[in-house]
Amino acid sequence: MPPVGWMNDPNGLCQFHGIYHVFYQYCPVDAVGSMKAWGHYTSGDLIHWKQLEAPFLPDQSFDKDGVYSGSAFLENDMMYLYYTGNVKQDGDYDLDYKGREANTVLVTSADGMHFSEKELVMTNADYPDAYTCHIRDPKIWKENGRYHMVQGGRKMIHPENPEENSAQTDYGTVLIFGSDDLHHWKFEKDVTAKARFGYMWECPDYFYLNGQPVLSLSPQGLEAQTYQFQNIYQSGYFLPERSLISEMESSKPEMAASDENESTEHRIIDETTFREWDHGFDFYAPQTFEDEQGRRILIGWAGIGDAPYDNEPTVEKGWQHALTLPRELVLQDGVILQQPLEELKQLRGQEQSVSGNVTLEQNVFELETAAFEQSWSVTIADGLEQFALVYADGILSLDLSEKAGRGRGTRQIQIPDIHSLRMIVDTSMMEIYINDGEAVLTSRFYFPDDARSIQLDGIPGASLWYLKGL
Repeated sequence: MPPVGWMNDPNGLCQFHGIYHVFYQYCPVDAVGSMKAWGHYTSGDLIHWKQLEAPFLPDQSFDKDGVYSGSAFLENDMMYLYYTGNVKQDGDYDLDYKGREANTVLVTSADGMHFSEKELVMTNADYPDAYTCHIRDPKIWKENGRYHMVQGGRKMIHPENPEENSAQTDYGTVLIFGSDDLHHWKFEKDVTAKARFGYMWECPDYFYLNGQPVLSLSPQGLEAQTYQFQNIYQSGYFLPERSLISEMESSKPEMAASDENESTEHRIIDETTFREWDHGFDFYAPQTFEDEQGRRILIGWAGIGDAPYDNEPTVEKGWQHALTLPRELVLQDGVILQQPLEELKQLRGQEQSVSGNVTLEQNVFELETAAFEQSWSVTIADGLEQFALVYADGILSLDLSEKAGRGRGTRQIQIPDIHSLRMIVDTSMMEIYINDGEAVLTSRFYFPDDARSIQLDGIPGASLWYLKGL
């Protein structure tokens, strides 16, 4: 979390010359995100972190209204950082279809500490005409000897008549660009779902796990259902049957590109296979990277925009939001499991066995168990305020009391069987891992003081560790 100001999307995640780098969306001047820069943390061990000066500010004509999200690509002892430079043109514009510039910007570094001048590599003129002004969040990878970039987009269904479009008709896609030199990029194709799946796809990420392509993204505009899509915006992944840059099927006629300079739209994603990364109240815009040990690591924003709940207790102290713990990703039986990195166990104190009702000695702890009755619950309470994890009849519920949740109420997911539970709880944040990370719930909560207790019902016993401060 930032010592002051606003934090949101993680950006530029990488391990470079042995050092882990976490850049992130940052507003140092207030806790409500009035401007967007990049912040920067580094670590040698993923435990001890150092905050550095904000490396990128909105100080150029092509990013004057925000240094938006992006990513890092490493090659030949060089760090290539790409981001979206946001510009809102002067005038009476809607900023969806007119008046917004989404510029793709490149900065390089030989040491991860000192950075080159900003290089403008793409503007709106380089994007297909069928798109709205919303194209952003570049992520780069190399495949078959060539560089590729995905960006999230919001495409019009009636590009010839923009006034007929709206959030109810626009649809989310991933745009794919190609390059031979990392500086000059050309649009090649876009990918979307077989049926409309939201109006905008943000923060795309593309990588491989055990040879399986993975497309991660954050779609906006999905209709909430009882056990999924319960946040205002979602984050999840697809497991495409083949590489995004392979030859793909042609688009349906009614969705075909209208401009002669546009590539054919390719529709390879079955929207019914989308799986959410996290079912908690506070999770969005995750990004992954591969470290020098070959681990695929995910970090998400432990927050979300436009939510009907708030974090006013931290805003009053001059800061807002945090990032999640870094999680290692493992593909198993068609599902990606998420687990906190092994290094985090270094924070554990002495293991204790707990059952029933226990008064907590401190409010930062980890709980783990594999022993459950048919129905069970874990309740963390501070006087009348509490949050409870309840399992019954194949439904797992996370329930927050009124003041603790600040508008967060209940989240429910279907899980036929639960064989393991791991909870990591901080002063105002929880991460809950079910079945070795098959399902995860991340949420903020706010208790009035630190007199906390834990109540285990239907759980014969669990291991508890108080976590050490740094």
